Amino acid sequence: MYIKRQVEKTVVELLKKYPAVALVGPRQSGKSTMAKNILKNYPYYSLEDLDEREFAISDPRGYLERFKNGGIIDEIQKVPELISYLQSFLDNKKNKKPIILTGSAQLTLLSNITQTLSGRVAIVELLPLSYLEIKKMAVAPKSLEQLFYTGLYPKLYKEKINPTDWYYDYTKTYLERDVRDILKVHNLGTFQKFLKMCAARAGQILNFSSLANDCGIAHSTAEAWLNILQATYIVNRVQPHYQNFSKRLIKAPKLYFYDTGLLCFLLGIVSADEIKVHSLRGAIMENWVAMEIIKSQSNKHRPINIFFWRDNKGIEIDFIIEQGEKLFPIEVKSGKTINSDYFKNIAYWLKLAKNKAKKGSIIYAGTENQIRTEFEIYGWKFIDKLIKDITISK
Repeated sequence: MYIKRQVEKTVVELLKKYPAVALVGPRQSGKSTMAKNILKNYPYYSLEDLDEREFAISDPRGYLERFKNGGIIDEIQKVPELISYLQSFLDNKKNKKPIILTGSAQLTLLSNITQTLSGRVAIVELLPLSYLEIKKMAVAPKSLEQLFYTGLYPKLYKEKINPTDWYYDYTKTYLERDVRDILKVHNLGTFQKFLKMCAARAGQILNFSSLANDCGIAHSTAEAWLNILQATYIVNRVQPHYQNFSKRLIKAPKLYFYDTGLLCFLLGIVSADEIKVHSLRGAIMENWVAMEIIKSQSNKHRPINIFFWRDNKGIEIDFIIEQGEKLFPIEVKSGKTINSDYFKNIAYWLKLAKNKAKKGSIIYAGTENQIRTEFEIYGWKFIDKLIKDITISK
């Protein structure tokens, strides 16, 4: 079963404008599968293969000759020196067929591409599946808790795999191997603890000193490790919105994971039912909403314009979306019944924002939608409607 990705249209359009497109994103997000679907009749070679890697290293020009009529070079970060030879290869007017490069290590790959192939290669992120993608394919879990627990990596929807087993293998095979290789971490136990401490802080204001102290590492080490986790698409940070409306604001970012399934695994959750009463249920739902918004923007090849707002009194708006001069506040509630407390923070913020925002949006764990004078309320299954209504796709 192939799950059609929203970003495919973007890649096809960019291949008409650029000699090549680089697909970057986390391991197992479906980069190779999507590239093969777009360039169905073109050659495909992966630099994960040792023979391919040796060929590319020993004879880079000869290696690239196989792509003079287009093709896919998978895991190009394995041979970063190949990127230097790609510059002249892509400049050759005889080589005008489409080329897709894929890579999982954003940090090294992007720095090499932006420095060497600027103007020649368009960079596109492929993140884990969006809810809209699995909804269209009729494979979406029926319950919110099952969605959080399963996560949104494609393989979990193509094969009947227990999520806990899959994320255990994913963590051992990719996360600990790839990230530890980059960081040169010698103490696996400390790094594993760091990952779990990050998971425990999902949806919270990031405090490096507290994180470092809890893990028994230096502040600078915690910051370096988190930067690599972000560069390898494990975590992301949402920045505060600085429009202060004469209020003192929190200036530190909030921490989120790219995938709720991995987040649940690192929190020690081994079944969907556990999430119903878990102390971090609200944070998990907030994490999911954040990533759905980010995916919708990334799939359209648009700048990420999601923020949060919190003043020094602790009054917070989970997300603020900027669209030109207009602002769209969103509150996330993990309860299944709408109550008056849902509206307090947004009502307060709307008075401060005045004409910059007309309405507030609330997404909750229930199933009913409501339209009120100052608020629009969305059940969780309608998150794609929420995203469309706040015009993120425009």
